[in-house]
Amino acid sequence: MKHYIQIVSLTAALCLASGCAPGKVKLENQYDFNERSIITSGQTDTQNLAVPFASDLCVVFDESQYEDSSVNSEAAGLFDITDARAMYSKNAFERLYPASTTKIMTALLAIKYGSLSDEVTVTEDAVITEKGATLCGIKPGDVLTLEQLLYGLMLPSGNDAGAAIAVHMAGGIEEFSDMMNEEAERLGATGTHFVNPHGLSDEQHYTTAYDLYLMFNEALKYPEFRKVTGTTAYTADYKNSQGEAVSKTWSGGNWYLTGERKTPDGLTVFGGKTGTTNAAGYCLVMASRDESDKEYISVVLKAGSRPNLYENMTNIISKIVN
Repeated sequence: MKHYIQIVSLTAALCLASGCAPGKVKLENQYDFNERSIITSGQTDTQNLAVPFASDLCVVFDESQYEDSSVNSEAAGLFDITDARAMYSKNAFERLYPASTTKIMTALLAIKYGSLSDEVTVTEDAVITEKGATLCGIKPGDVLTLEQLLYGLMLPSGNDAGAAIAVHMAGGIEEFSDMMNEEAERLGATGTHFVNPHGLSDEQHYTTAYDLYLMFNEALKYPEFRKVTGTTAYTADYKNSQGEAVSKTWSGGNWYLTGERKTPDGLTVFGGKTGTTNAAGYCLVMASRDESDKEYISVVLKAGSRPNLYENMTNIISKIVN
């Protein structure tokens, strides 16, 4: 544990030294690989501390080796999580708005620290009025299980479900955001800071492509997460505030899973989370496997349009089989 704290502290110090504060319009923080060499070179005692911490993680050393003009999103990454190696990286440490990919962390906390059979009464905190916000349609007084809320969070990307989960798990949005940040720090995701459970834009709400890999990698350790993110449609039957039966069917938005975009031959997509806001652009974090059952995490952040998002993702995951 002492070694972990030292690594996190060192990483945070390097981040401050290289100017990590997010900008007001565009969050810019291109990681300084020269500084990063302090904990990746074999010349210091610090390296010996980093080995146990990152021995099963993909590590990005030098992005110049990955130049690819076919990937035009702001940031991207491809990580072989079976063999723990980075296969592609572009601006992986740049701080960007995550949009609804935030919900990966929300789902992780719900599964890891909650009980999915818990009954949750939706409060007024779940009322989201921001224009364009995605909702699963729950209302104050509705009573659902935490598992049902998890599907409402991940499939239709319900910001209202995220708020309901946050209040149930921690008593409030701010308190749950603290839990999210503590978990991010525990995972070594030091380029991340959350202020809400759903991803609506805020200058203090940001992450990186690499940190999203860390979060998604942790979440994939839980069968419940794999099941939810690999589901294309789910029907929730629950009661409203008057005790009346309500039934809602939610659908997912990952085009590879819904069949709207062809997956490259030799690959199977088995989970993922999309995210879109004006500030974040079009984002997707995804899990796939090849014919030998090796698994991969791929990330695209800030693509210019939904078709462009999938063009970028296809170009990235095609590196697995080409």
